Amino acid sequence: MALTPKNELSREEKRAKQENAQQEALLREVDEAVRQSDAEQFLDRWGKPLFGLLIAGLVAFGGYLYWDSRQEAAMERDSEALVGALDQIQSGNIDSGYDRLEELASREGGGAAVAAAMMRAGIAEQRGDSEEASTIFKRVADNDSAAPAMRDLARLRDVALNYDSMESADIIATLKPLAVPGKSYFASAGEFVAHAYLDQGKRAEAGAMFAQIAKDENSPESVRSRARQMAGVLGVDAIEDVDAVLEEQGVQRDEAASENAAAATE
Repeated sequence: MALTPKNELSREEKRAKQENAQQEALLREVDEAVRQSDAEQFLDRWGKPLFGLLIAGLVAFGGYLYWDSRQEAAMERDSEALVGALDQIQSGNIDSGYDRLEELASREGGGAAVAAAMMRAGIAEQRGDSEEASTIFKRVADNDSAAPAMRDLARLRDVALNYDSMESADIIATLKPLAVPGKSYFASAGEFVAHAYLDQGKRAEAGAMFAQIAKDENSPESVRSRARQMAGVLGVDAIEDVDAVLEEQGVQRDEAASENAAAATE
C-alpha cells in the first residue's frame, strides 16, 4: 500500500488553505472599503475648512514675503538717504545735508528715522537754532519706537542745550532716571544733576552724586577727575584707591614737566 508523501497536502488541507486565502482577501477588501468610506466622510466634513486653511496659510506666507521684501527695500532707501546726507555734511554742504534728512526724520518709526532726526538736531544746534534743535530732541525723547539709548541721549542733549534757562528741579526730574550707575549716560547726566543740587543748596546730595561718578570705573577718566575734585570740595571722600590716584597724578605731573621742558628748549 502506497503512502502519501509528508510534504504533499491532503485535499482537505488544500481546501482549508484556499478558504483562508479567500477570507483574507475578503477582509482586505472590506478594510479598504471602510478606509475609503472613512476618508470620504472625513473629506465631506473637513475638506472645505482644511482647503480654506491651506489657502489662508499660502496667502499669509506670500504676504510675509512681500512685506519682507518691502522692508528690505525701505531699509536700503533709508541707508542711502543717510549716507547721502553724511556725504553732504562732510563736504561742508550742511544745508544740503539738513534738507536731505527732512523726509526721513519726519517719520515716526525708529532706526534710521531717529538717526536722521538726531543729525538734524545737531545741525540746527550748530547753526545756533536752539529752538529747532530742542524741538527735535524732545520729539525723539518722546518717541516710543526709538531705542531707549537714543531717547536718553536726546533727553540729555535737550537739557544740555537749555540748562541755563531751566529750573534746577526740572533738570533733576528729567535726568535723575539717567543718573544711575550702569546707565549709558550716567556720568554726564550725573554731573548735571549734581550741579542742579548745588543750585538748590543741597550740598550733601551733590557730593554723593559726584562721589558716585568718581568711583564709577565705566565713566570717562576726565569726568571722574572733575567729580573727584568736586566731591572733595564738598567734603565727601570719593577716592577708593589713594595710591592709584597719587600715582596717576604723579604721572600727569611728570608728563606736564616734560612738555614744559621741551617747550623751553624750543
